Amino acid sequence: MNYFVSMIDLEISKAIKGSRPNVILPDPAILAFLKEEGIRKLVSDHYDRIKVSSIRHLFPPDDVIFEAAKKHSADFFVQICGGPNHYNENRGAPMLVRRHMPFPITSEAREVWLAIYQELLPELGMPDELLASFWEYLNQFSIWMINTD
Repeated sequence: MNYFVSMIDLEISKAIKGSRPNVILPDPAILAFLKEEGIRKLVSDHYDRIKVSSIRHLFPPDDVIFEAAKKHSADFFVQICGGPNHYNENRGAPMLVRRHMPFPITSEAREVWLAIYQELLPELGMPDELLASFWEYLNQFSIWMINTD
């Protein structure tokens, strides 16, 4: 593994259902740094860890559907980092709050989801300002997904 020591504290903000913090898109330099393949690998690694986590029940148990969900998520992250509009072209406008409504997402589930990114992000060797930008996006955007107390 490629370990990079960062000075950035990847702290998970506390959140409650119904909070709608301001969300700033990640710095497009993240895409320039990681390339599309790097973002796809990050998302794939994240999903692979989710599959053995306490929130695995929120994700498709079928391997084919799970891989499709992984691809959709990667398309989304590539797009929000300034890449091609793969997500919009294949899935329509994100509308993530509505898409996630069928799944009971608690603040604790959000914290597990983020904790996996906490483990993975420092391994990418991104400059601190890019790491901070991506983390801030994940930390704030994920609050919007909480739909269950």
